[in-house]
Amino acid sequence: MSDLAPAAARLTEPPALTPAGFINEFYPSFWWIPAGILAAALAIKLPSIIRLWTDPLLRAVGGLLVLALSVFVFVAPSTIAWVNRITGVPNISGPWVYSLLTAFCGSCLLLIITWRNGLSDRSPRTRSAMRWVLGTYAAVIVALWVLFALADMPEERLRDLDTYYANTPYAREMIVLYLLAHTVATLVTNALIWNWVRADGLDSLLRWGLKFLGVGYALQLAFDAAKLSAVGGRWAGRDLDWLSTAVAPPLACLSAILIAVGFILPHTGQYLHDRRQVRNAVRELRPLYQLMKTGSGVGVPRVLRATPELRLIRRETFIRDGLLSVSRFVDEDLRGRAYDAALALGHPPDRAKALAAAVTVLDAADARSHGRERDGGGDGSGTGTGTGSGSGSGEADTTDLLRDIGAVSRALRHPDAVRAVRERAGAAAGAAAAAAAAAAADRVRAAGPVGREGAEH
Repeated sequence: MSDLAPAAARLTEPPALTPAGFINEFYPSFWWIPAGILAAALAIKLPSIIRLWTDPLLRAVGGLLVLALSVFVFVAPSTIAWVNRITGVPNISGPWVYSLLTAFCGSCLLLIITWRNGLSDRSPRTRSAMRWVLGTYAAVIVALWVLFALADMPEERLRDLDTYYANTPYAREMIVLYLLAHTVATLVTNALIWNWVRADGLDSLLRWGLKFLGVGYALQLAFDAAKLSAVGGRWAGRDLDWLSTAVAPPLACLSAILIAVGFILPHTGQYLHDRRQVRNAVRELRPLYQLMKTGSGVGVPRVLRATPELRLIRRETFIRDGLLSVSRFVDEDLRGRAYDAALALGHPPDRAKALAAAVTVLDAADARSHGRERDGGGDGSGTGTGTGSGSGSGEADTTDLLRDIGAVSRALRHPDAVRAVRERAGAAAGAAAAAAAAAAADRVRAAGPVGREGAEH
């Protein structure tokens, strides 16, 4: 008896779950996983589609996501049974799902053609290709419904319609037609994508999106191969239904997810990149904004739910208004000396120009706070090299300041460098003043007593 106990225990153990058995067990709820992922992708993309509704590519991507989501919703066994029940026609979900899948394939092909050639391309070749896709896949959808109407399919099949009716007249042709249409669209789309990936000058986000699309469509080809093999097995009298019910579903799910990522990544990535640039620009202007705010005592009023773009525009406007208000305190001679000082300290010309402008703005802000308005005469001691008028005239030229507020604000982020330039420019001004005084004294001494008497008068 003791020898029979282990054998009896093994007989009562549940059999090990194979991959095919796992798919079969979870088949009813399996389709809702990619449907949920596609719904999330559509929800993420929807605000951009609504805000930029005039962008035809965004609308096309949104329509593509809706079609892909619809395919996975209506291919679920519970939805198939519901559609059959409310229409009262057994297996009417078959041509309906086939039509959605065919429309999805045609839409993908159209989107790739338009996306690659550009919206402005209206060449005869492009128009002919788009008309061919529209006409062919519309005809395929019509043919699917005609063949379904002619076929005798009385027994409802929720999972294996493709293989169960593979030998039924007209149903056989309907099944083969949708599989061939899907295969042709996938082959052409895949070829276009991988040819595009090899092109030069692509944005990195676009290239990665195309790679996701390429892998997704490669899985679509594997899905078609599994379905066609299962149908061909029925024709040959062999049972390969597991290819259709256990292998093809996970391939379709993974393919749909990768295709969704491929279409969304370039647009979403570019949107996030643009938003990050705007936020960085807002932070970059903070030092110059704080300087202008200190001088005026007020800043930009806060607006609830203001977009980063609006915050950037308001900050730029405030800074430019502040620069205009201190323009009468700007010393162009100081800017020339500061530019020379920055060059002497080893800074490149662009950096020297920004540091000189920062020194000038700081000096103008100090002059405004003490009421020292420039009289426009200048002292004639400026070196005047390339940062504004720089001729010693003292006339304020704020064109560069207004245009290069980003560079000036970046320079203000480095107070040590600004302080070094300012001190060197001040020393240059003192040396120039001393030299001018010495030259005047020499002229007076050279003039003799008469000159000294005239100088006293």
